[in-house]
Amino acid sequence: QVQLVESGGGLVQAGGSLRLSCTATTSIFSWYVVGWFRQAPGKERELVTAISSSTSTYYADSVKGRFTISRDNAKNTVSLQMNSLKPEDTGLYYCAMRNGGSIQFKVEAYNHWGQGTQVTVSS
Repeated sequence: QVQLVESGGGLVQAGGSLRLSCTATTSIFSWYVVGWFRQAPGKERELVTAISSSTSTYYADSVKGRFTISRDNAKNTVSLQMNSLKPEDTGLYYCAMRNGGSIQFKVEAYNHWGQGTQVTVSS
């Protein structure tokens, strides 16, 4: 199976920036749809952003204009640049992948998951 390794989480003040990375071990990385999910305290895991194999992207309304997702297939890596962070962005961020197809919005549509990385935004 594919193994995902996430990095880049941490503590940042409101208005600051963080860059999350997700690196996968697979020979067919370019076939995968990759998403970032966020789970805030007391809430269910929700899709924040995703990128398809054709580099189509999706952004939740709450992060539109502030977050940017990108992929580098040569490095088997997907990155999430998060700017103008707000306390509401706080949560555990998970990288997830599904083997091809279009972007999906539900947790159960994704086959592989990272361990999660904590993002905390202070006011």
